[in-house]
Amino acid sequence: MSMSEQEQAEIRLEFAKVKQEHADFDAAIVAMVAQGCDPLQIQRMKKKKLTLKDRLQQLEDKIIPDIIA
Repeated sequence: MSMSEQEQAEIRLEFAKVKQEHADFDAAIVAMVAQGCDPLQIQRMKKKKLTLKDRLQQLEDKIIPDIIA
């Protein structure tokens, strides 16, 4: 099933947004650790970051379909 140029553009745009959000969470976590924030808060941030990483993988799989060798 092939997707339209429009669908692919929308997925790439969402991918870029999620990737930026993931990077922002990463920077925030580093800052929180450096400031000695509550470990529970840091753990929550890491969990959200992991959710974003999973979303990135889903979007990437839509953009680049698996090619069976």
